[in-house]
Amino acid sequence: MISDNIQRAIEILDQNDLISIPTETVYGLAGNIYSEVAITKIFEMKSRPLFNPLIVHIHNINQLEQLTSYIPDKALILANAFWPGALTLVLKKNIQVPDLITAGKDSVAIRMPNHPITLALLKQLSYPLAAPSANPFSCISPTKANHVEEYFGKKLQMVLDGGDCINGIESTIIGFEGDEPILYRLGAISIENIESVIGSVKIKNKEEMTPAAPGMLSRHYAPRTNTNLETNIEESIKSFSNKKIGLLLFSQKINNQQIIHQEILSQNSDLQEAASNLYTALHNLDKLNLDIIIAERFPDFGLGKTINDRLERATKL
Repeated sequence: MISDNIQRAIEILDQNDLISIPTETVYGLAGNIYSEVAITKIFEMKSRPLFNPLIVHIHNINQLEQLTSYIPDKALILANAFWPGALTLVLKKNIQVPDLITAGKDSVAIRMPNHPITLALLKQLSYPLAAPSANPFSCISPTKANHVEEYFGKKLQMVLDGGDCINGIESTIIGFEGDEPILYRLGAISIENIESVIGSVKIKNKEEMTPAAPGMLSRHYAPRTNTNLETNIEESIKSFSNKKIGLLLFSQKINNQQIIHQEILSQNSDLQEAASNLYTALHNLDKLNLDIIIAERFPDFGLGKTINDRLERATKL
């Protein structure tokens, strides 16, 4: 059920059940971090492997003291610069944080979402929320309430409606080795913006067996339709003669009668707009019973780097 009733959302969460929450990045599947029943439901509903940790959502930076045992100076600088917003920090956890949340690791991923409805919800709860994206594991992330409803239907009591997600792509995740920052996931805040605040950041964003953060597995964010990521779209089209082809393009439409449908992410070549539209476009293409989606590789800087990361993971088989 899609609804904007925050009080009903609180009742469901207090009963150790789940709701979907809107954020500026994507919709999340949320439950009380201190309820083993609720957190187990998250993993089960998503068919998410237990080795893949969850992100904890808070509404006030002071809540870090309840969840962490150590906060590097650069983590506080980043939190003050980007919270509320699309930044997740992976920090040493304290003993109150359940191991189920962190996949048994000694660190916990935390962020403060920048969405008025979810912030209002979090302020009325006596506990933070764990909230991975509200989709079956490895599928396209949801950026609209109806995406969540299409995935889970009556399995989920409520989707808290917050409209379309503005950023439309997941948070950037920064962890620390000692006090040095490590980028675990490219996201809605570009690495250039991160480095403008704290200096150089090492990238370590791929790990199959024991990921330090969500989004590090090689196949993720993937449509059901076979998808290719290409630099030369027109040459790639020639390789799929007599196939039903859909295109995912940055800004320029391609004239070719073989194409069933084209999704243009930004007619103004705006990377922010393209990122915001990415998952909605993939959802649209995935519903068309195509043989292949051919996606255009983006300029490899700023949010173009993030979009390429998502498309590379969507095309891994």
